[in-house]
Amino acid sequence: MPVGKKAIDRITSQLRRYQSVVKAAKDRDISESDTAVIIGDILADVLGYEKYVEITTEFMIRGTYVDLAVKVGRDVHFLVEAKAIGVPLKDAHVKQAIDYGANHGIEWVVLSNATTWRIYRIEFKQPIGKTLVAEIDLLTANAKDPRVIECFANLSKEGFAKGGMADFFDQQQATSKYSIAAALLGERMINQLRLELRRLFPGVKVDEETLEGSLRLEVIKRELVEGEDAEAAGALLKRLTRSLAREKERSSKDSSKSGADASPPPSAIAAAAKADGEVAAASPSPK
Repeated sequence: MPVGKKAIDRITSQLRRYQSVVKAAKDRDISESDTAVIIGDILADVLGYEKYVEITTEFMIRGTYVDLAVKVGRDVHFLVEAKAIGVPLKDAHVKQAIDYGANHGIEWVVLSNATTWRIYRIEFKQPIGKTLVAEIDLLTANAKDPRVIECFANLSKEGFAKGGMADFFDQQQATSKYSIAAALLGERMINQLRLELRRLFPGVKVDEETLEGSLRLEVIKRELVEGEDAEAAGALLKRLTRSLAREKERSSKDSSKSGADASPPPSAIAAAAKADGEVAAASPSPK
């Protein structure tokens, strides 16, 4: 975790405090503007950003102000789209903030109604996309749960400054249920499974196509292999596989080149020896 004990203690104690604040606000069904005030307070007291300096409602993108922006120095860490505490969050709610962030080169967006916190990463591609990295229900969360602390710690001023959100995103991507499902359906994993089954059942022949069909239709939940999230995970793993293959090819070429440089051909060795002899003959003898 990229933050120290002091920051973790602050996050834990302030989360417990704000759980009661948010519950009371939800019971009163406060307005969107009042909810935004509580969200701003949480950004300051839990995440450690300086109120009125690093948390602003005066950040304009293309003539429109965003609900909240967290800006440290010249760097905008993330945008916040606030909804009234009684409004259930939907992906559609974050579209405007995603568009704002994409137009301004801002990678992270938070959607919150003070109760639920969703953290999105903007994908700068055509069309612009988004990935839900984490979602936390503040009212039901255990303030000492390592996963809850990790999420808020990476979003905090201390964690963000150390690249915590980027590392957190990579961790979430690698361990997401969609990535794991895509990895299990990959050629390498299916081949390893086939070999293991052959080892356990020497007299039985199982082909890779049958194994893939069984995994896809009977073993792995359908929701993990179909739909937008599953397709995105599959595409990500394919890109990573191609990248590793290219890296391996480059390393192989570099090793071959290094080996060639380390072992010059006999003609080169002879030429070097001749040159050394000529230099030695020309050099004055030490007195």
